[in-house]
Amino acid sequence: MIKETPFIWMDGKLVPWQEATVHVLTHSLHYGLGVFEGIRCYKGQSKTAIFRLSEHVARLFDSAKIVQMDIPFSQKEVRDAIIKTVRVNKLDEGYIRPLAYIGYGEMGLYAKEAPVNLSIAVWPWGTYLGEEGLKKGIRTAISSFIRHHVNISLTRAKITGNYTNSQFAKREAKAAGFDEAILLDTEGFVAEGPGENIFIVKNGVLKTTPLTSSILDGITRNTIIQLAQAQQISVVEARFTRDDLYIADEAFFTGTAAEVTPIREVDSRMIGEGIPGPITQQLQQSFFDIVRNKTEDKYGWLSFI
Repeated sequence: MIKETPFIWMDGKLVPWQEATVHVLTHSLHYGLGVFEGIRCYKGQSKTAIFRLSEHVARLFDSAKIVQMDIPFSQKEVRDAIIKTVRVNKLDEGYIRPLAYIGYGEMGLYAKEAPVNLSIAVWPWGTYLGEEGLKKGIRTAISSFIRHHVNISLTRAKITGNYTNSQFAKREAKAAGFDEAILLDTEGFVAEGPGENIFIVKNGVLKTTPLTSSILDGITRNTIIQLAQAQQISVVEARFTRDDLYIADEAFFTGTAAEVTPIREVDSRMIGEGIPGPITQQLQQSFFDIVRNKTEDKYGWLSFI
């Protein structure tokens, strides 16, 4: 269950959590057109910092542009509102959810005169796939559901409605006793998880699905690529098959919610030694050292509260 915090920011005002409501005829509730972000803030050695705030807000606006939604605030106003919401809720560490949605006013598919609303909620939330999964790795299965084709639903945008596909895959995997699903693209290549990007390691080379394969341009994905390159780890963005995944030396998911979660099994096949591999552990440690401000932030990724 969500751990409630005192306030949610809605269209420029801080509203008590229980009063942050919308009308039942809110357009996005019926037709699934909204855009959102998942952002984390971490408690560092001295201060709390939001991780890659500017990049997340920029992606929110990119998503809105793709789906032709005009967010009635500037990027700076949204960044300031996020910082304010974290601060007023005294959140040391947790999750941040900005959501732009088409509000109450019209029904029907077009509804261009309906208002665009924006909310920002924050709450404490641990790692998405569990602390044990973060340390020991998780069990996954290839889903029978396919990742959207690039011309079906504008997959570069983080659209609320796109995640029905992810929910189907997640529920299928959980019902079969796995921790998470892995979706293939429409040509049968490995795409991503329901809410995560995916990496594999083979013979010391780090490989991840390219953006042209209808995956989300993950900010944690980008972070790991940069950290790997800085550590002289060879990185390749290229398509790979489920066979490649089965025989990988290592595999892991990345995402704001999942952070850097090792994959120890796919379709009842052990990945590598069945434990987080050395490159996975190295990159995971580098990631957490930066977000918790244990090492120098050379990239300007932290916005301190």
